[in-house]
Amino acid sequence: MIHSAGTLLYRHCDGRLEVLLIHPSGRYNRRTPWGIPKGVPDEGEDLEQAARRETLEETGVPVTGELRSLDYIQYHKAHKQVHCFTGPAPPGAQPNCESWEVDRAEFVPIDKARRLIHPDQLPFLDRLEAMLAQPEGGEPK
Repeated sequence: MIHSAGTLLYRHCDGRLEVLLIHPSGRYNRRTPWGIPKGVPDEGEDLEQAARRETLEETGVPVTGELRSLDYIQYHKAHKQVHCFTGPAPPGAQPNCESWEVDRAEFVPIDKARRLIHPDQLPFLDRLEAMLAQPEGGEPK
């Protein structure tokens, strides 16, 4: 089983929830769904460290704040588990395509994210919204 880790960073913009997603590069990926920035941990690196590093490497957005686990999903057609961590995006974060692996890195409204994201990663959006709806689980005030 392959394990990878990534982040689902979020922010509120003009009263709506937005999340940071990426799209893989390459002509063969033109129709590939978007997803969270993620990757395989390096030797000696835990899942959260890998998630932070991969997000920075793929989007240029430093993940400096506290993160909470959104657990993991398992792809239906591959032997791969994706572990996801979430937290608020740093103020003023401007994602860029920092890696050859990515051709788009953007904050998108949550409703649009539901249409773009890989179907197997959709539970991460549900879990984020459920977490933010909890009085103790939302963003710090």
